[in-house]
Amino acid sequence: MIVGLLYCDEGLAKVIEKKLESLFGRIDCRSSVYRFSNISTYYDAEMGGKVNKYFFSFETCVDPSRLVEIKLMTNDIEKEYSRHGFRNINLDPGLMGHGRLTLATTKNAPHRVPLHSGIYAEITLFFARKDWQSLPWTYMDFKTDETKSFLREVRTIYLKQRQSK
Repeated sequence: MIVGLLYCDEGLAKVIEKKLESLFGRIDCRSSVYRFSNISTYYDAEMGGKVNKYFFSFETCVDPSRLVEIKLMTNDIEKEYSRHGFRNINLDPGLMGHGRLTLATTKNAPHRVPLHSGIYAEITLFFARKDWQSLPWTYMDFKTDETKSFLREVRTIYLKQRQSK
């Protein structure tokens, strides 16, 4: 399982990270922080400033059937830390498999598969030719070398975990 965390307040980001660890277990890998606002200003107004983002993955493998449950939990955390109906954080959970990264979302689109409870699954990247490959709908920040490098590292950890089972 991976999570993308968008935030403006670094202190709040650390609180959220600890909360997620209490729910999903130890974090085993972190990306570097980057300025998401340089890629898209979509969240700037809602979150009240320039938005940063980083990813992390969890040590424990998660059954893909839990994707809806996980997204609903992260939505609840977003609401818990919102103010006046505006989010202070945005959490984007996803699951990595051998050959794909699937994100959970509440936004319907033709390329997204409805699961239940208003949650959709989207294959955001697929692994082929020794690297992560983008699709026409892949978010811009998932296309960057930095994000793909992090995801290669997480995939290596994941494959080692699967071999040891």
